[in-house]
Amino acid sequence: MKKLFAIVSITLLAAVILVAGGLLLSDDPMKKLESLAIRHADKLPLEYLGERLFNQHCASCHDNPATHAPTREALSGFAKETVIVAMEFGKMQPMAAHLSKQERGLIAVYLAGTAPPDTWLEDHRCTGEAGVDTTEYVANWGLGTHNRRYVSAEMSGITRDNVDSLQLAWSLAFPRVTDMRSQPAIIGDTLYFGDKTGKLYAIDRHTGCIRRHTEVLSGIRSAITVATLNDGRQLLVFADSMASIYAMDPLSLEVVWQEAARVYETSVITGSISYHDNRLFVPVSSYEVAVTGSPSHICCKSHGGVIALDASSGARIWEWHATPDATLQGKNRDGVDIYGPSGASVWSTPTIDTKRNRIYIGTGENLSHPATDTSDAIVALDMDSGELVWRFQAIPDDVWNAACLTEGANCPDNAGGDFDFGASVILAPRPDGGDILLAGQKSGDVFALDPDPVGRDGKVLWNRRVSNAAIGPDLEKTTTNGGIHWGMALSGEKLLVAASDPERDRPGYVPKPGIHALNLNDGEVHWQQIVERGCLIEEANKPMVGLKNMSMGKKIDLQEQYRCSFYYGLSSAITATAELAFSAGLDGKVRAFDLQSGEILWQTETARPFDTTNGVKGHGGAIDVSGQVLAGGWLYVQSGYSMFGQLPGNVLLAYRVK
Repeated sequence: MKKLFAIVSITLLAAVILVAGGLLLSDDPMKKLESLAIRHADKLPLEYLGERLFNQHCASCHDNPATHAPTREALSGFAKETVIVAMEFGKMQPMAAHLSKQERGLIAVYLAGTAPPDTWLEDHRCTGEAGVDTTEYVANWGLGTHNRRYVSAEMSGITRDNVDSLQLAWSLAFPRVTDMRSQPAIIGDTLYFGDKTGKLYAIDRHTGCIRRHTEVLSGIRSAITVATLNDGRQLLVFADSMASIYAMDPLSLEVVWQEAARVYETSVITGSISYHDNRLFVPVSSYEVAVTGSPSHICCKSHGGVIALDASSGARIWEWHATPDATLQGKNRDGVDIYGPSGASVWSTPTIDTKRNRIYIGTGENLSHPATDTSDAIVALDMDSGELVWRFQAIPDDVWNAACLTEGANCPDNAGGDFDFGASVILAPRPDGGDILLAGQKSGDVFALDPDPVGRDGKVLWNRRVSNAAIGPDLEKTTTNGGIHWGMALSGEKLLVAASDPERDRPGYVPKPGIHALNLNDGEVHWQQIVERGCLIEEANKPMVGLKNMSMGKKIDLQEQYRCSFYYGLSSAITATAELAFSAGLDGKVRAFDLQSGEILWQTETARPFDTTNGVKGHGGAIDVSGQVLAGGWLYVQSGYSMFGQLPGNVLLAYRVK
């Protein structure tokens, strides 16, 4: 679900992109930077090296009021990944094109280092320790190994009868943050949350005070996964934006081990990490899909995959690669070398099937020719060896990259529609005692698959299109960034499907953003609830698609965006109970839908200012990527996602039933 570009297709890449730094490309990023410092200036501090580069290449504009460029003090208010994105993909790309990745990274480190310290942490520290409750309310992205995103009535404490009494109990705002994407984990009274600056917090989930915190080198990108090892030890496992995997002790927040999970220089972790039987399964994607928009980039050499790690030590057990290694295929129309095959990134969180000893993943499109049969596919892998068991390809020959948004030379001939499987596969029991796999695609299609097909090709049991994001073979009729993005949910025999569907001018395209309830067994529609913007937006305030919007620097007044967001569809993952489905929109609205009728029973707006409990200036925004989490009568919401025209925000909100 490469939400990176087109708003929702972009959000996956969005953080993918955030990941791209330059400091980031060795197994130990700090060692890479230290070696740079030695080569550049005899062990000078990294901040000094970055300041020197800034003075040489950036100060003439940013220190000159006449240019109206942001001052270095203003730039220091952003996380280092935000600065990197502007230089790698945004409107600063032409000015920074002559700098190496490492030099851009040093500038970002310098600017982030000049920001004031987070003094609020000491002022907001808890005075007591956590209670004795050790219940794992939220342990992973899928709220269970089968990725059903279902919370029992006992765990949730929120019902059809009390949901309308939900009220805001506390709120936290995080400095230098504009994007909230790492789904928290909850153990007992403690909520574990990671932010874009690289801080991991242990928060008292009832009061919002901070028990402990620590910091890693770059922004925390994946959900926090709780791994209970076979010897009884617990670890918090997550990926940062440089594709490093961390395993931390939940009590001390000390690092137990750290391991790089890159296959290529451009590798990044977009999905979250799954755990079973002392093994971690890490999905690998690539931000090369975005870098191809640069005319100087030689496309395309990276591909997606899965890495299995020993949960006790981080040692690699096996790797699965989505395509063979790329080889030279010829020249693009500008006469630059082009390589392939490539792509088939794994954006989704792996699904665990202990009965068959398999994991299931979804893949994205190929980035360059030749096309492979593993793109836009659902893939079953043997859990012990990583060998491919079977695969189902929904759309063959979908070859696409970001150059297609700007008519760049790297855009493949006969480009496809960019129809990833970004939503994690759901493994569900059938009434007849068998199992079924459910997969949602950016084309707007939901597929039900047999987990035991005959041979190497998957078998479709039923197919239902909930939106018409895929309406034709021509590029101009596709790439709307509509369809199904981050996740579906399953409650009983009802499959809840969110559709994003932005308003794009495409022949025959009628956006249908909203939530759809399908029957597990045959895909028939129980009900659908379409969401609306509820306000009028001027044509001039409608953003272009994804990276095109960033690179051309189209500026829209932020307050006008908050007043009326262009994006309002449902892109983030759904969370379901026996009676309710919680789904949030790109306009910041959080809704609770009645599972029987689709009626909206509760709604709140988060794209607004907040007087936060920790005293930091807070504002909500778009809600994308991670879904809401529920625990014992509490609902926790992250609000803010600024990538590619969406609404920035920096708040974690805690609602409780009255």
